[in-house]
Amino acid sequence: MIPTDVDLWVFAYGSLMWRPGFTFVEQSPATVDGYHRALCIASHRHRGTPERPGLVLGLDEGGSCQGIAFRVDAAHVPDALAYLRERELVTHVYRETLLPTRLDGDRTVQALAYVVDQEHPQYVGLLPPEETLARVRCSVGAAGPNPDYVLNTVRELERLGVTDPTLAWLASALTLSTDE
Repeated sequence: MIPTDVDLWVFAYGSLMWRPGFTFVEQSPATVDGYHRALCIASHRHRGTPERPGLVLGLDEGGSCQGIAFRVDAAHVPDALAYLRERELVTHVYRETLLPTRLDGDRTVQALAYVVDQEHPQYVGLLPPEETLARVRCSVGAAGPNPDYVLNTVRELERLGVTDPTLAWLASALTLSTDE
C-alpha cells in the first residue's frame, strides 16, 4: 500500500526521467540497488502495437540503476498516483514497489518504483542486440516512435552523467541508421 497522506518519492529510470507528467517539488539524481535498467518489456501500446511490439524499459533484478528521484508533495500524491497508475499499469507488466533509494549526497529514502513482473507475458528478458535494434527501429505506438523513446532516455542519462552501455550502443546504431 502506497501512503497518500505524506510526501512520496518516485524513482524514474526511463521516460519518467524526461517526461514525468506529475507535479513534484524536488528532484535528485538517485540510485537503486538490486535492480538494473533493461529493455525487457514488449510494448504493445505506448511504443508499439500487438502486431509490431516495441521495447520499453523495466527495472529488472540484479545490479544497480541510476536515475532521478522526484519528491511529490503530500497534497499532490493522490493525483500523481492516479496519473502514474494510468500510465504505468496499463497491462500490469510492472509492480508498484517501494524501494530504498539513495539520493545525491547519500541520503536514503523509500521511493515508488515500477519493477518488471518477470512472469508477465510482455516480459522478454535480455534479447540479442541485433534483435533489440530491429524491434526498436521499426516500432511506433500511441506515445510515438520507439527510437525516440531510446534516444530521449540516452540524452537524459548523458545529462545526468550516467552511461548505460547497452542503451548507448543502441542509440548510436539508431542514429547511424537514420543518417544513411
